[in-house]
Amino acid sequence: MALEPLQGQRVVDLFAGSGALGIEALSRGAIRADFVEREAGARRVLEENLESLGLVERSRVWALELPSGIERLRGELAQADLVLADPPYGGGPAREMMETLGRQGVLRPGARVVLEHHAKDEVPESNGRLARVRARRYGETMVSTYQVAEASAAEERGR
Repeated sequence: MALEPLQGQRVVDLFAGSGALGIEALSRGAIRADFVEREAGARRVLEENLESLGLVERSRVWALELPSGIERLRGELAQADLVLADPPYGGGPAREMMETLGRQGVLRPGARVVLEHHAKDEVPESNGRLARVRARRYGETMVSTYQVAEASAAEERGR
């Protein structure tokens, strides 16, 4: 996933693994990154990476199963400028994550979601508040970028 400068942005890295994507975001100026990884071994590597790079104070590591544990991240997601998601290939986890993130009130208007998935995985053009604004193919891997739509006047009145 190619990342532009991210000065002052808040990032959430879902299915973080070793943390490479979120760590890259921090190196490009993000002020904070929340990492979500359920596997204990991967979390240990992620925590060691954050420690060795001096990034512990600008990050938090969450041990959550996704997408079921997403509710515990409600505050972090509501503040996020960028969500990075690299779910297991196969389509199901990617679709479930997009459905959850696309619900009204999960992400703030204007936030972006960058989803890495297999080229054969069917992911939607839009899902709830999320609309795909870019898709790039790199061999068998696709990187789809989504943006959260601005709230309509009717939705604003309903809040």
